[in-house]
Amino acid sequence: MEKKDIIQFISSASGSYSPYQLFYDWVKCLALSIVNTCSIHHGGIWQEREKEYLQTFNRHDKKTQDTFMQATFALVEIYENCFDDVLGDIYMKSGCGNKNTGQFFTPYHLARLMAELSLPKDLTENDKLPLNEPTCGGGANIIATADVLRSRGLNYQKMLKVVGQDLDYLAVYMTYIACSFYGIDAIIVQGDTLQDPYVDGYDERRIFRTPMNVGALL
Repeated sequence: MEKKDIIQFISSASGSYSPYQLFYDWVKCLALSIVNTCSIHHGGIWQEREKEYLQTFNRHDKKTQDTFMQATFALVEIYENCFDDVLGDIYMKSGCGNKNTGQFFTPYHLARLMAELSLPKDLTENDKLPLNEPTCGGGANIIATADVLRSRGLNYQKMLKVVGQDLDYLAVYMTYIACSFYGIDAIIVQGDTLQDPYVDGYDERRIFRTPMNVGALL
């Protein structure tokens, strides 16, 4: 399965679930599986996320569940071979982005251009680069920043320290997945950045820490 096959799978969804709901359930299950795999302590939050994962996954038939797994394998392979807002592209091309859902994502080439123009030219690997993304969307700006650093021969995994926040859980899941597979040290938070910005002591149930952030291997 390739990206075009994932797009076809999402866009041709039929039955009880819209393409948007199918996409949402897929990325939700993937994000929850990553964050729980990286958690050493299986306490209350772990248990809640595991229950949420099972409820979401098991609402689909066996064929759809198998396709979720195949799509995940394909997604991992795509991440290994390119830097891109892969999930954002799949979302838009599968018909999920429309006026009814109210969610649209910036084309990656624009995010890449903005990152190229905004990052100082004299950065070295000894520099620590904090990045706050108050409306992270699908994570395009974060991915693009890492991409530009990499293209300059710099190790973004050592330099970047990311906090991303979004009100929409879909955006949180998408950004978290991308940052996890690209090995970005990131904390992705669900919440209203203006009224409820991330600070120390924030509700852990709404925080997703990437494997790089917690020192885990994915």
